[in-house]
Amino acid sequence: MTSRAHNLPATLLSALPDGRLSHSVFKTMSETDAQLERFAWLGDELALAIWRRDTPCAETSYDHPGHHTLSYYLDGGHRTERTELPGLYGAPKRLCTLPDWHESSWTVRGQMHFMHIYFLPEHFTRRAVVELDREPRELTLADRTYFEHERIGHLCAALAEMPWDGADAQLRANEVTHETLSHLLLAQSVPQHQARVRGGLSPAVRRRLADYIEANLAQNITLGMLAQLACLSEYHLLRMFKVSFGMPPSAWIAARRIDHARMLLKTTDHSLQQIADACGYADLSHFSHRFRTALGAPPSRYRSIVLA
Repeated sequence: MTSRAHNLPATLLSALPDGRLSHSVFKTMSETDAQLERFAWLGDELALAIWRRDTPCAETSYDHPGHHTLSYYLDGGHRTERTELPGLYGAPKRLCTLPDWHESSWTVRGQMHFMHIYFLPEHFTRRAVVELDREPRELTLADRTYFEHERIGHLCAALAEMPWDGADAQLRANEVTHETLSHLLLAQSVPQHQARVRGGLSPAVRRRLADYIEANLAQNITLGMLAQLACLSEYHLLRMFKVSFGMPPSAWIAARRIDHARMLLKTTDHSLQQIADACGYADLSHFSHRFRTALGAPPSRYRSIVLA
């Protein structure tokens, strides 16, 4: 929750990575008078923070923060209420979802201890294609104040208790956060405000392309192949693919290769070379470089951490 200016630790300021999430999270954090207890960048444009706050009474607000936030109350919050929902108070294990587009004002009284998960809208909605067979532009995170969800609450509590310091700990937290957001997509996604989705690919063509890419990750997939499959020119396919998938074909294919590699590393005993081949990387070096860039650790280290 945002309010008066607060100086962030110099170590945190120096660790801010480039990217949209860092700028929006920095704005939210730099304007709060809560006390920052823990913070970590997890890669994949994900961040975690735990805050403490103790005030007789203070007014705070959000105004189009630029990122989605999942808030989980660890302790307190019993007299914290949203101005638009008077009489509805927080409590331990209660959750809030605060989408990037929302506006709200709050009255905070007494002690609070809470965790935030910060993530970009694209991170949430691109799951829609893979997990819900929906277009990213069709869904957004619900603006929801105070709800309980057994599985999401359990995962948030686990995140709060986990260490976040160091690459290994952050990879473990990254895995748990991904699982949390998958449950959040199922529980708290709502239609976008737009009255009607226009343009883009038909649902049948989108599914055809998505299935083709999944089945051929080991091969060289070209724009021409996808255009032929969609019965469109390369120019029109490029434009409409971005509308319906939320990113260009090359970025989508790269993301699916990383996701497929993660799955194989966790669920099989295939060698790294076999996984590199199955995911369409030119060689083991190329696979390791791409994987390290995406997750901050080489494939071998990732496997040892998630299977530990």
